Amino acid sequence: MGNNHQSEHLQRGLDNRHIQLIALGGAIGVGLFYGSSAAIQMAGPAIMVSYLIGGLVIFFIMRALGEMAVDLPVSGSFSSYANRYIGPFAGYLSGWTYWFMWLVAGMAEITVVGVYVNYWFPDIPQWLTALAVLVVITMINLANVKAFGEFEFWFALIKVVAIIGMILVGLGIIFLGIGNGGQPVGLDHLWTHGGFMPNGVKGILMSLVFVTFSFGGVELVGITAGEAKNPQKSIPSAINSVVWRILIFYVGALGIMMTLYPWNEVGTKGSPFVLIFDKVGIPGAAHIINFVVLTAALSAFNSGLFSSGRMLHNLSMQNNGPKYFGKLNKNGSPIRGILFTSSLLLLAVLLNYIVPEKVFMYISSVATVAVITSWAVILITHLKFRQSKTKKEIEKLAFKLPLYPISNYLALMFLALVIVLMAFIDGMRIALVVAPIWFTILYFGYKMIKRFD
Repeated sequence: MGNNHQSEHLQRGLDNRHIQLIALGGAIGVGLFYGSSAAIQMAGPAIMVSYLIGGLVIFFIMRALGEMAVDLPVSGSFSSYANRYIGPFAGYLSGWTYWFMWLVAGMAEITVVGVYVNYWFPDIPQWLTALAVLVVITMINLANVKAFGEFEFWFALIKVVAIIGMILVGLGIIFLGIGNGGQPVGLDHLWTHGGFMPNGVKGILMSLVFVTFSFGGVELVGITAGEAKNPQKSIPSAINSVVWRILIFYVGALGIMMTLYPWNEVGTKGSPFVLIFDKVGIPGAAHIINFVVLTAALSAFNSGLFSSGRMLHNLSMQNNGPKYFGKLNKNGSPIRGILFTSSLLLLAVLLNYIVPEKVFMYISSVATVAVITSWAVILITHLKFRQSKTKKEIEKLAFKLPLYPISNYLALMFLALVIVLMAFIDGMRIALVVAPIWFTILYFGYKMIKRFD
């Protein structure tokens, strides 16, 4: 009974509007606002094709997760399903790797906050901003869950409104010439600089690595929706809407960006979004967008700290982690998990001090491997989940993955391809070294935990 009470206690105060916007906020982070520069350099305007391919794979992964979540809505999400349908080690591995993914993604987010603050205050060192953000967001997470939900709701809303605004303003500039002396910009930029696919199929393939990183966080729906008041209704609607959100926010926003601005000039100094508005000459717009991308990074970091604290709490409840992390403070927040993650995030502050220009690439590559592991576990768990059901039980499933099992295998092949492609990108190879070390540490950690059980 104690365990259940604690898990419920964790979740009090997250309404449906919080869940919907946390899910949306999870999918729109630094990957879109900052990481898109590197992807555009590789694929040119054809990056839109890369996001469509990635979006389809994400749809399959999310539907596989959704089918299990509607059938068995539990709080530990895919870590619990892996535990149940593959075995305890799979639950342990996916839970800890997911925590690790958010830890590393958090490092990427606070790194980028420093870059955005430098746009206004070039003299403030990046590491100092990273430290300040870490302290403030940790305090918010230690307050009650309601405070976190409210904070996240408004942060995510700012991102959503801003991207829709950017798309509308962009369309006005492209077709009506707003802010450009009444001269419509037109669509020429999409093919005049070396064609729509300037680097051919190879460019599209290489960009898939960055596209995959951008989508990390969509599975947050599974974690928050595990405690939804009406999972049979809220999970399917949240998951199906992920696809059109990806189309609007990623394909729409990047399409506008490359129509307004030659793709080969989208720089890596700050956010491509800010550069566009600077270029078009809308007064104050660049500052507004810089504020938006700053809140986007803060919001994604906030979600990450929330998820990682909860995942440690869940692992402790499943006997897959130290009992130490099971403790909640008087506000019902998993205080020890949050503080443990925060203390490790100090490493990002240190990296910003030592190698500020390389931090983002290193960190995002490691996060990409962690997110691919989590997604692969979801797809494999789903195969096992289906195999455990009788024909009658399968017919009764309310929210089925389309094209099963072909969709599972296609998505797994895509993830394997991304891992192979990482070996060909400078700065990404480090992840292929870190990953085996991480899995080895996990394996021995598991052996130790089971020895003490």
